[in-house]
This record gives sequence, C-alpha cells and structure tokens, in this order.
Amino acid sequence: MSMTPFRVPVVPTLKKETFISLYRKGMRIDDRDLFTPRKIEIETGVIEKAEGSALVKLGNTKVLAGVKIEVGTPFKDTPNQGVLTVHAEFVPLASPVFEPGPPDENAIELARVIDRSLREVGAVDLESLVIREGEKVWIVWVDLYVIDHDGNLFDASMLAAMAALRTAKLPDYEEYETGEIEVLKDKSQGPLKINHTVVTVTTAKVGDYIIVDPTLDEETIADSRMVVAVDEQGRIVGLQKTGEAGYTREEIQKVFNISQGAAKVYFKSLEEALARKG
Repeated sequence: MSMTPFRVPVVPTLKKETFISLYRKGMRIDDRDLFTPRKIEIETGVIEKAEGSALVKLGNTKVLAGVKIEVGTPFKDTPNQGVLTVHAEFVPLASPVFEPGPPDENAIELARVIDRSLREVGAVDLESLVIREGEKVWIVWVDLYVIDHDGNLFDASMLAAMAALRTAKLPDYEEYETGEIEVLKDKSQGPLKINHTVVTVTTAKVGDYIIVDPTLDEETIADSRMVVAVDEQGRIVGLQKTGEAGYTREEIQKVFNISQGAAKVYFKSLEEALARKG
C-alpha cells in the first residue's frame, strides 16, 4: 500500500455537515445509497486510428482511453516480455483546477495506480508480445485522457483502460532478412492476449462513513480515500490509500467488502459493453 498527497480545495464545514447528515440516513445528495456506483456508460472503438479505445462515463466523469502498439526493445531484466506503459493526461477543459503543462502529481498517481493494477495481476500477457527474445517486442501504450472531472477518476480510468485493452488488436508484421520489422497496420494477428480483467473501486471515508464512487464534492470533504483493485475472480490485487485519516481493522474489512460488491457492478457493465461490440 502506498500513500500520495492529494490537493483539494478548501470546503466550508457546513457542506461536510450537510453531507454527513444525509449519510446518517443512508442517503446521498444524488439520491444514491452509500454503496452504489453512479450510472456507467462504456463505448468501445471510439478512436479509429488506435489499436483499441474506449470512452467511459461514470456519472458526469468522462475518461477516454486509447491503446497504441508499436515495435520496440524489451527491458534488459525481462528479455522474454513485451512492455506495458500507462500515461494519464488531465485535459485542462475538464476542470477549472487542471492546468496546461506536464502531468502533476495527481495525474502521475492516476497512471501509476492503473499501471500497477494491470501489472500486478498480469492482466496483459506480456510474454505473448515477444517478436525476437531480447531484441524486439511489442510495446503497448495505454493513454488516458480525463475529459470531464466530477470525481473518482480511478474507477472511470480503469474501466476505460480495460475496455480498450480487451478490444485491442495486435498488428501483424513482416520480418526481412536484414532483421528489420515492418508493421502492417492494415493487418491484424488477432486480439491482444488478456489473462485477467481487473477493475478498481474507490471508496471515501467521510467522518465515520464509508461511501463508494465519490463525486467531486464528496472527494473534497473526504478525510481519506481508498482505491482497491479487484480481479474477475473477486480477489483483491492492489490497494492505494490517499489522505491523512486512518482506518480501523473493521473499517478496512468494510472497505474490502464494499469494494468487492461494487466491483461486480463494474464487471457487469464492462462485459455488457464488450458483448455489444462483439
């Protein structure tokens, strides 16, 4: 588990008290209960030039994911594996607090959490990406673009990344006697090999309450945030904590139980979207 500082605007105490008064009744400002994610919409194949792509809407939060696959060199310590790289960009038009320029710590944290969630469970079969061991492999680039920010960028980004990867096609290639590799962009070897599907579930701790899929307003009043990665078997395969407030043992178990329940909702939406595409 790692911790990352998170910058949020100053929020009047009155707003926090108003939200907590609703939580006491098991309600939220948007008419959800404490443990139900917002409405999820997933559309795949939205970028024609990409090997795979997806647009995810989680409530009013929107994230676009694109997958590009190119030939490159493997890392020296993993000559028998391809490379997976995740990059996140906060488009300035998505929020007043997003600024042009290089990624800030929050964009870097988002990319790292998605990258680790994919890597730790072995979501992408990296060994299947080898062209010539130790020399040439496929590099899979996952680019995430936050285009509308209304809270919980992690879950929307993970769904977008996973939908894009699950629909990505591995380009075909031709190898010449010189050793040169020519990528045949108009031909495909077939789908990118995926070993596991993973989602993240974000919960926020506000006072004594745990809520799932926080909106931007709820994130600004949260004392802590927990991002739990869950695979298709219901296993917890990653964890990221942000914020200064601690958790009791009972609260951590509650977060796990809530996350595993919400993960089923995310998996259902993802599989339905992929079935429509198929």
